[in-house]
Amino acid sequence: MGRSRRASVRLPPRTIVRHLRSASLLAWRAGRLGALAQVLLTVVAGVLPVAAAWLTKLVLDGLTGPDSGTDVLVLAVLLAGVGVLTVVVSQAKQYAQAQLGRSVALSASGRLFAALNRLVGLARFEDPRFRDRLELAQQSGRAAPIKVLGTGLGIGQGVITMSGFVGTLLATGPWMAVAVAVAAVPTVRAELAISRRRAQMMWDTSQTMRRELFYSQLLTDAQAAKEIRLFGLGGFFRRRMLKELSTTQEASRRVDRRELAVQGLLGLMGAVVAGAGLLWAIRAAQSGQLTVGDVSVFVAAVAGTQSALASIVRETASAHEAMLTFDHYQAIVTGPPDLQIHPRPISPEPLRQGIELRDVWFRYSDEHPWVLRGVNLTIPVGTAVALVGLNGAGKSTLVKLLCRFYDPNRGAVHWDGVDLRELEVEQLRARIGAVFQDFMTYDLTARENIGVGNLTALTDHHRITSAALAARVHDTIVDLPHGYETMLTRIFFQHADRDDPDTGVFLSGGQWQRVGLARAFLRDNPDLLILDEPSAGLDAEAEHDIHQRLRRHREGQTSVLISHRLNAVRDADHIAVLADGQIVEQGSHDSLLTAGGRYARLFTLQAHGYSDVGGVHGAADVGAVP
Repeated sequence: MGRSRRASVRLPPRTIVRHLRSASLLAWRAGRLGALAQVLLTVVAGVLPVAAAWLTKLVLDGLTGPDSGTDVLVLAVLLAGVGVLTVVVSQAKQYAQAQLGRSVALSASGRLFAALNRLVGLARFEDPRFRDRLELAQQSGRAAPIKVLGTGLGIGQGVITMSGFVGTLLATGPWMAVAVAVAAVPTVRAELAISRRRAQMMWDTSQTMRRELFYSQLLTDAQAAKEIRLFGLGGFFRRRMLKELSTTQEASRRVDRRELAVQGLLGLMGAVVAGAGLLWAIRAAQSGQLTVGDVSVFVAAVAGTQSALASIVRETASAHEAMLTFDHYQAIVTGPPDLQIHPRPISPEPLRQGIELRDVWFRYSDEHPWVLRGVNLTIPVGTAVALVGLNGAGKSTLVKLLCRFYDPNRGAVHWDGVDLRELEVEQLRARIGAVFQDFMTYDLTARENIGVGNLTALTDHHRITSAALAARVHDTIVDLPHGYETMLTRIFFQHADRDDPDTGVFLSGGQWQRVGLARAFLRDNPDLLILDEPSAGLDAEAEHDIHQRLRRHREGQTSVLISHRLNAVRDADHIAVLADGQIVEQGSHDSLLTAGGRYARLFTLQAHGYSDVGGVHGAADVGAVP
């Protein structure tokens, strides 16, 4: 892991050049006028220091020469004008850069999240390394293009300034120009090495930073607050958060210490060179070889050349570091699809025959064990098929394959005989409705929380309320402070609304469950309805009511049911029992009970639990059965 992370921040020159071009184009397309303004201001800013140095020389020579007078005053006015223009140009550059930065952030974020939306599966989102890369991409995508443009312009400004001052040095002390150039060589090497170390540190500590963020969010999360306080976990998570933060800070501190040492030595070397040049200039002035003005412009030229060189080196190193982190952004934006995309996908027709899994094998990576092993299952159109099994048997994974969040490693899933990999993904999913156990609770209004189930109905009040009525959550929503427009969160309140209950509300778990069901009901007559533990967390009466409504809702539909409570799936047309990634038995409820196999044993255990008061809590869930 560590070796691959170190290698990830060493990019070949060709890749760096390609990233520079991409970042520059992104910045240019985001704000052409702002970029042009910065270019013009940079040229002016590069010329001004040289102009100020020469005007100072002329003023000093005019004051000490025999012909001092009106010309000196004119030169002084010009010198003052250069000083004013320097301030104005500096402020204008900052404003132009800020404006361009906002445009770049908007454009880069749009490209990044468009790329994320093109990932039709779940594999990348469930990969920790991808999560680390995504976090760095979000940071570098916004910062790197503007930094590249800024550093490029900074280098250009430094080159303009340095060219003027080098010309001055060549005219007054050629050997000094050579000495300053030679002294810059180790500076370039050191700055580039530091930039690589800093980029390496960011990559190496990305997981640590993510854990620190996790613990800090956990300590401030309203949902987690109950358990944290009940079990006294505050100090435990605080110590872990501080440990991760300390680890990140120590890594940053090591890089800062190395930079301090290197910069100190380089600064000392530069000071020695500048001091030697100053002594030479003074002796030359004493011998009459240079005028006072010549000394002043020579000193300014030495300082200006060193400053410009240092600026060029810093900007180069900064651009190099930006490109090392920008690589994460480019990897996501230009990355290949996570699932195989058919060159000419077929639009799926309404389901007429059924869905079939043929010898399906699946595992999440080569390092993971097989989750499904040779599964064969048919889901005839218009029937309800239940998946039963202990936790980890492969039920949820099978659902992910039906939704084509993943593709099988071997075998295939067929929709009326057509491999899902040949179908257009978005159109396929438009024909699927689902209620997941881990459904989302969005920080949106009640109307929007239901409407996201079918965006075409987001503003259709009749369809929204009909879905809410079907899920028996309409009355709950109507009683909220603003009805369907009530925010089901309180994270967006204004300071003045802190104590106003109308700002937003929290729903109970059971109420949220019904909102999730309403979201599923909003999708009209899906070809396949997937119900993955749709009544989890509900009380017995609410669970019974939900299942009755779901039976009516899925009547005549093709559906897949998953539940640990076998009583909820006993009326399914077909029940498949999974164990260790395989279907070990299947049939109707009655036939499986008669067979006396695994299903019969689990059903008997649950039935015994409900009939035996002492065993209710121990056997009410298949996942709890040993």
